[in-house]
Amino acid sequence: MDKRVSDFNVRLRTIRIRELIVGIILTFILTGVLTVIFPEVSESDELFFIILFLIGALLFAWGLRGTRGLDKNIENIFEENNRKEILYVFLINILFAFLFMFVISSADILIGLNDPNWISMWDIETYDVDAGIIILEAIGSIIFAPIVEELVFRGVLFNRLKIRTGIIPAMLISSFLFAIGHDVGGMVSAFLFGVCMCILYLKTDNILIPMSVHFLNNVAATLLEVTQIDIILAQFPLIVPSLILSIIGTVLLIRYIIKEVKTLRSQYT
Repeated sequence: MDKRVSDFNVRLRTIRIRELIVGIILTFILTGVLTVIFPEVSESDELFFIILFLIGALLFAWGLRGTRGLDKNIENIFEENNRKEILYVFLINILFAFLFMFVISSADILIGLNDPNWISMWDIETYDVDAGIIILEAIGSIIFAPIVEELVFRGVLFNRLKIRTGIIPAMLISSFLFAIGHDVGGMVSAFLFGVCMCILYLKTDNILIPMSVHFLNNVAATLLEVTQIDIILAQFPLIVPSLILSIIGTVLLIRYIIKEVKTLRSQYT
């Protein structure tokens, strides 16, 4: 990291991968110390990850202290073109994330129509949701995850990798590493989401733009988990328009990635 650089965006690009690794190790050490001092932290996975993300965010804040330009980055989010692209990328990624669920649900419904003995995948037992756990999950997922994950995977990994490997390999590698931290069922959507975040960051040189999309995505995911609207949409007759919209979103997502990658490749070659 070049502390002589006063521009926020430029100093972020100077953070090296080895410095990131040191920061991650330090984050786990400090979190471990806190779990010893406050045993209740280790008793709650949600609280543990909030502390972990908080310490990671504070270390980034310390490394980027004294820089200028963050206020301009915030203003840039609300410019009309950026606002529209943030919402567009968010929507097409959410629609794609539902694709596999809706396809499987459609197959489940069709099999059930032909086989009266078929047990639907949605015949599941309901359970009480702990409000405290949901709140802690929301804090970690909505507030801290978009900040820390974007700084780590786009702000540092993507930035440093593109210097050594080029833009496309850097997108693929950083997005793959981002994806493997998610559930198996969501790895493909997380990978493509990561690619979109790389595109947005490279186009704008403003880490707050992908953070904004990440924030909206996690807000939607949290609301769906609480309300279970996705399960309602995956049942007949709503499954029909839901599947159609998801397919449209998937096509638009693929078109967006191909178009933007071609444009960026021509600019950086």
